[in-house]
Amino acid sequence: MRPFRIRLTLILMVMIGISMAGAGLTMARVFEKSHISALEENMIREIQLLSRTFDFRPTQGGDAMAYYTREARELAALTDSRVTFISKNGTVIGDSESDPRQMDNHGGREEIVDAARKGSGYAIRHSSTLKEDMLYVAVPVVAGDYDGFIRLSVSLAFVDQGVRKGWTLMAGGLAILFVVAAVVSYRVAAGLTSPLEKITRVAGRISKLDYDARVSITRKDEIGELAKAINGMADSLQNQLQTIRDNENLLQSVLDNMTTGILLVNPEGTVALINPAAERMLHLKGGQLTGRSVTEMKQYYELTRLIQDGIGQRDFIHEERIVYQPEETILQLDGVPMFGEDDRFKGMLFLLQNITAIRRLENMRSEFVANVSHELKTPVAAVKGFAETLLGGGVKDEETARSFLQIIYDESERLNRLISDILDLSKIESRRSPMDYAPVHLASFCGSIIDTMATVAEKKRIALHADIPEELFIEADEDKLRQILLNLLSNAVSYTQDGGKVELKVRELQDAEGTEKVVIKVTDTGIGIPKKDQPRIFERFYRVDKARSRSSGGTGLGLSIVKHLVELHHGDISVDSELGIGTTFTVELPMLQE
Repeated sequence: MRPFRIRLTLILMVMIGISMAGAGLTMARVFEKSHISALEENMIREIQLLSRTFDFRPTQGGDAMAYYTREARELAALTDSRVTFISKNGTVIGDSESDPRQMDNHGGREEIVDAARKGSGYAIRHSSTLKEDMLYVAVPVVAGDYDGFIRLSVSLAFVDQGVRKGWTLMAGGLAILFVVAAVVSYRVAAGLTSPLEKITRVAGRISKLDYDARVSITRKDEIGELAKAINGMADSLQNQLQTIRDNENLLQSVLDNMTTGILLVNPEGTVALINPAAERMLHLKGGQLTGRSVTEMKQYYELTRLIQDGIGQRDFIHEERIVYQPEETILQLDGVPMFGEDDRFKGMLFLLQNITAIRRLENMRSEFVANVSHELKTPVAAVKGFAETLLGGGVKDEETARSFLQIIYDESERLNRLISDILDLSKIESRRSPMDYAPVHLASFCGSIIDTMATVAEKKRIALHADIPEELFIEADEDKLRQILLNLLSNAVSYTQDGGKVELKVRELQDAEGTEKVVIKVTDTGIGIPKKDQPRIFERFYRVDKARSRSSGGTGLGLSIVKHLVELHHGDISVDSELGIGTTFTVELPMLQE
């Protein structure tokens, strides 16, 4: 049988059973009470009869207990009950079952108390002497010298036996009724449950997200209408679910691919939504913060305070905060309060943007403009000053005038180099300088560069050496590689004292990953670079010794250009220097460009 059909049948049977059990219990209780009431009345009449016919004797004599005990036993045999004589003070002076001298004072027993107050009393309790439930009835008696109570008690075992017989008969009738009810209930339930079971199975499949399930019932009654309603509901749910899934997938795709961080916080300060971009900015693992309070981001105290203030004020927020996990990062936080249709506050939506690079570029641009202005001002001021002197006719000596003109020429050349370097650096940084890779024979290529620098080195009596393997080739942009080496060698010659030494060494190297590289080292015996300045020498316009750099004709952009050109070749550059001993610049370039 089907479970639902069984349950319906059992429900009917249980209802009938409860009704029968209730009626039987009520009848049993009525039978029991009426039988006990009849016993009480009979026992009261028997006591009253005894009070008129019994030969009472004084209760204080030495043989009083023996007399009343003997008489109690004789009366018990006649009345088929236990007989007890009790004095006014509750002392037992005679009992048909026990020795009165060993019995407790009965003055506090329920039936004695009621008898003294009402004229008769009764109680039902378990007798510790006879080990069964007993009915006790007591009546006060005053006859001659006797002033006390006579108590009769009978066992209720026969009453219980009658109740059990009644229950047995009722149980038999109930069993027959159950059989009949089961047959009738099953036949009635069968016509109802069969289509309902089909509908239930389909509803169960729908609840398990199987929206293709349908009810195949074509009845014209209410059950048929229910089947149609279930099928219509399944169609509607299927369509709505597909729409929801499409929207969720679209929304999730948007959230996952946004570069802006999204943080949704409910009014209680619990994170309801956080997208991967925000987790990356805050260095959190996937789903680590979802469902938790924003205060758990203890490492971002200022940020969490701002979020909490936004929730408390329920107003728009546009602020920037610096976080230090694991490095200094500038985050821009835009907060938007969200309200429902009933103007109920639903939380805050925060947009996080990492603007560290933007602020760094702004600072770099400001510094670059300031440095360019300063660098341009110096040669322009020199040219203007000497030109004004010459135009004013203040210089009569031809030799002095010629030296002034030479200074003007040198400063204009320096100005020209500075503008040229600025334009080159601008092209390189903006990626507007395309790379033209081609095989370069390093021995002949470096030889031509050494020849170019030889004249400058000879003026300072600097020994210029090159150590390049004859068979070594590299794939590179020849013009940009030439610019790298010329800048490095020019710096080496400029910052090496007269009589010093500059060396260009090239070697082949294979790194741990098996990539073949070319290592270029430019070593000089010059003045060296302090340790504190070495990390910054590749910055634009940074000079260790500004006076020495300007006197050498440098623009302060050479090493910055070299670093960018090396990076365009997918290489690395580093420096190793000691004051008064010399400097070595090391350039590592891949032998083949991918």
